[in-house]
Amino acid sequence: MRSYTDLLSDDPAWPEIATLASGAADRVVVLPQTPEAARACLEGLQVTTRSPLGAIAHETGGLFVDRSWVRVLGSGHPQLSRTLGGWNHQLGIPLAQLLIVADDVIGGVFAVNGGAIGPTPGNVYYFAPDALRWEDIGCGYGAWLRWVFAGDLAKFYEGSRWPGWELEVVECGGDRAFVLYPPPWTVEGKDPGKVSRRPAPADQVWTYQLDMLRQLGGG
Repeated sequence: MRSYTDLLSDDPAWPEIATLASGAADRVVVLPQTPEAARACLEGLQVTTRSPLGAIAHETGGLFVDRSWVRVLGSGHPQLSRTLGGWNHQLGIPLAQLLIVADDVIGGVFAVNGGAIGPTPGNVYYFAPDALRWEDIGCGYGAWLRWVFAGDLAKFYEGSRWPGWELEVVECGGDRAFVLYPPPWTVEGKDPGKVSRRPAPADQVWTYQLDMLRQLGGG
């Protein structure tokens, strides 16, 4: 276990990330951190602040992206209490398998693969709620973060958003997600404008999806 001071780099990634976030200020909200939580998060992850992952853990309480449709985990904030590493622990998922780094309001999850969810360790994968499977984004955390800041999220979520989603998503909150019915992996649930939406704690949405995956023989 490296000490906190050993994890603080003389060449941190945060200045570059902060510049990118500032340039995407109409899309990215940086939630402030508290020193105690930042230290605990960094020590738990055992990554240095030279890495983008360490920078987000140490310098932010998390990020809201695209009107909080995507919630990027940091060291925690009242509006986004789930943390890097801590959310894994709450869900009972070993860090060696995968590290959850973000999720979205429809139950999708972004995670760095430790080897348990695909053939490419180190890449970010997306658990797609409309398919109930992990899909390789094709890049590591740093490149994924740049895509979150500036990539075409509208295209990525094409077919998943409904008229007026912007207001509903803000009201949902950072620690909840929508339970959709009919669910998006069914034929009846493919049109998001015709499904019902009920906000629920994020862990309940995740557990529900895993239960369905098992019932359908996928896990």
